[in-house]
Amino acid sequence: MKEQAWAEKTVDAIEKKLYKVAGRSRGIIPYTTDDGRFDDTSKSSICWWTNGFFGGMMWQMYHYTGKELYMELAIDIEEKLDENLMLPWGMDHDSGFKWLPTAVAHCKIDLNEKSFNRGILAAENLAGRFNPNGSFIRAWNDSGDGTRAGTAIIDCMMNLPLLYWASDVTHDPRFSQVATRHADMAQKYFIRENGSAIHIGIFDPNTGEFLRSDGGQGYGVGSSWTRGQAWALYGFTLSALYTGQEKYSDTARKVADNFILQMSKWDKMGIPIDFDQPHDCKREDSSAAAIAACGLIELGRLDEKYLEAALRLLEFLVENRLSLDEDKDYLLSNCADSFWSNREQMTLIYADYFLIEALLKLTGKDLPVFTPERKDK
Repeated sequence: MKEQAWAEKTVDAIEKKLYKVAGRSRGIIPYTTDDGRFDDTSKSSICWWTNGFFGGMMWQMYHYTGKELYMELAIDIEEKLDENLMLPWGMDHDSGFKWLPTAVAHCKIDLNEKSFNRGILAAENLAGRFNPNGSFIRAWNDSGDGTRAGTAIIDCMMNLPLLYWASDVTHDPRFSQVATRHADMAQKYFIRENGSAIHIGIFDPNTGEFLRSDGGQGYGVGSSWTRGQAWALYGFTLSALYTGQEKYSDTARKVADNFILQMSKWDKMGIPIDFDQPHDCKREDSSAAAIAACGLIELGRLDEKYLEAALRLLEFLVENRLSLDEDKDYLLSNCADSFWSNREQMTLIYADYFLIEALLKLTGKDLPVFTPERKDK
């Protein structure tokens, strides 16, 4: 296919750069860049939610090329994250983001026993955050005063594959039962009638009553923060792939249809930080585009129109936001961690990860990390 050849050519160009970037990035776990070079959260924030993505990039590149350097860096990051695994206040709803691209990816490469243990420990902790009153996985931690005990976020849809994986490999249904109950809750309270998603939901942790939604990292309460829309799009698609339940694929399509509609209103630029931000605000978020592309590719296996939307996003990113400058560590520019961040149009390691994942999906040579193993591979 034409898109497969284009994706392979793009991945090869990225890999040429990444090999040099990897060579000068031993021992670090990056989040963003300063003057084009990676920072290192392994020294400042070992529990940061994005700490699995650079290791995930390395595993994807090792799977694609077989080059030992990528595996060495991936294993180093996985081992560094053991410190996080032993810190109870550093374990949160983002265990999937940390240990799916690292430990679980390693398991899928060579059935590594230590990696398997890390993945199961992370899954057990994530399942332990489930509140049966309200059927939600608690999001962030607090200082022990319970102020965040009733908080859930749309992002967590992307962490559920850790639980589905744990059920698959242990033949223990309780992990997937937690995942599907959380997904059902998100379907009920987080997805609006028009297919957009809220970011933060607040519950009474004792009764399970849904109290309100908060704006979070978007423009405001009631707005459509685009990375949140992408988490919902890809997240419900993943629950559909793992469970085979049409209600999740229906929700994923509903979110995707709204995402595509909103895309058409911003066709002179990339994806904005929030679909409801003022139209004269030109700030964008390439990470939202890359994440959404991954979900749309998977939906595109069911309906070609979603694949076409994914290709539009990826072609824009590759032509306008991708840096192949080997002196710059990042791949994608024009990212945003929050609409209200003081740091505008930054680089973000998860934007780079999901760009690579999306392109590799098109080649058919991806390492399934968030998705289950495909029978057609």
